[in-house]
Amino acid sequence: MALIYPILLRRMLLGALTLLGVSALIFAAVQLLPGDMAQKLLGQSATPEALHALRHELGLDQPALTRYLNWLLGSLQGDFGTSLSNGRAVSELIGQRLLNTLFLAGYTALIAVPLALLLGLFAALYKDSIYDRVVNIVSLAAVSLPEFFIGYILILWLAVKHPLFPSIADVPASASLLDHLQAAFLPALTLTLVITAHMMRMTRIAVLDLLQLPYIEMARLKGLSRLKIVLRHALPNAWAPIVNVIAVNLAYLITGVVVVEVVFVYPGLGQLMVDSVIKRDVMVVQACCCIFAVVYIGINLLADVLSIVTNPRLLHRQ
Repeated sequence: MALIYPILLRRMLLGALTLLGVSALIFAAVQLLPGDMAQKLLGQSATPEALHALRHELGLDQPALTRYLNWLLGSLQGDFGTSLSNGRAVSELIGQRLLNTLFLAGYTALIAVPLALLLGLFAALYKDSIYDRVVNIVSLAAVSLPEFFIGYILILWLAVKHPLFPSIADVPASASLLDHLQAAFLPALTLTLVITAHMMRMTRIAVLDLLQLPYIEMARLKGLSRLKIVLRHALPNAWAPIVNVIAVNLAYLITGVVVVEVVFVYPGLGQLMVDSVIKRDVMVVQACCCIFAVVYIGINLLADVLSIVTNPRLLHRQ
């Protein structure tokens, strides 16, 4: 057990260093956006004196390293600065949007994770059957198609031809939970089709790999049914790779919702980031990218920790 702590410490340190490097890349990439924010705010008729004064007020005339350090220290304290387009605090702008994105991700995860595990488990249980072949073909098609294409197909069938759900997922914050669930169903279904396919295929592969091991063959020789072998012997030892796959896809749910939110006009963090890029509001763009990076790295770090903690070789090594 003592062997685990140095490994966990190294993983956490590596995660912190990765996040620091990503923050520098985010800041540098945002600074490379074309156009001048001061010029955009004041218009083409602005005088050079007015542009200079506004750049000084916004801190745009400071060296890039100084601006990066100020932004990094403020972000660590929860202060992402002030929006350049409307003067509101960035944390105020992203607060409700982040909750909406987390709601959509949680909604999708509640549908996708159990569905993917069941489909993958039965695909491994009935390998090379008609069910296995059909599920693999459908999952391969779902993985191959981009999210926006799947979203538009769902809008066509479930919102236009058969108006069961709204095509625009924009509901007020005061709406009931049922209204939120109905409005977010199509974007959640789009994300579900994408991540379920990947999780299902990886679950199937993980279980099939374990079914080839000698102790599984011994269980077969004892006369145990295939279902008992999978549930009692194979699945518990397959949790480590399955947890990693689930964690990666959950991270994608937070960071990969940008396209889906734009397609369905969902008021989430991804939609806010796209709008801010159009307005060249660099403070909001940096904050959104930083939050996405923290969530993605954090979930992957959690997956690493869980895979280490559940590894019998490390738990029982003397």
